Amino acid sequence: MPLVYQQNINATTKIGVWNITENEEFFLKKVPLKREIHHWHKRLQHLAGRLLLKEMHPGFPLSLIKIADTKKPYLENEPYHFSISHCGNFAAVVVSTTHRVGVDVELLSPKIERLQQKFMNEEELPVLYRQCPMPVMQSLTLYWSVKESVFKWWSIGEVDFKKDIVLKSINGNPQQG
Repeated sequence: MPLVYQQNINATTKIGVWNITENEEFFLKKVPLKREIHHWHKRLQHLAGRLLLKEMHPGFPLSLIKIADTKKPYLENEPYHFSISHCGNFAAVVVSTTHRVGVDVELLSPKIERLQQKFMNEEELPVLYRQCPMPVMQSLTLYWSVKESVFKWWSIGEVDFKKDIVLKSINGNPQQG
């Protein structure tokens, strides 16, 4: 089982990351596919996220997951708050029984440097260059991922990452990914 990372953040919240190396049949034996997904890799990512939810919380009611207008999956009247992310061959999940949560997983790509003006504001750039002890591409990816996680936690729909989510400081620890 390629569960590559799992941490109990506290007594009610867990986070996990799955490295997707299996084929679709592996996942379909363990979790159902509830909606039509045409692209094979998106389908694998979707299934891996659902299996990760089930692995982290065996009683998780997968069949009750609904999708909001904002594309955020949620449960009505259930004790679970959760967030799912996937990128490349990775799926990440955070689940809490007490608090809203958000998670994002990203692969490093030089493209992030071209996109920084869409999510970094004037206050954040100096902080990024002064405080982050890692290369710029990693730092920008970390900023993006934190903002995406906050967006998912916030779950209000349209958000301007540059104006509405401002990071005053960030402690990028390259050892924790």
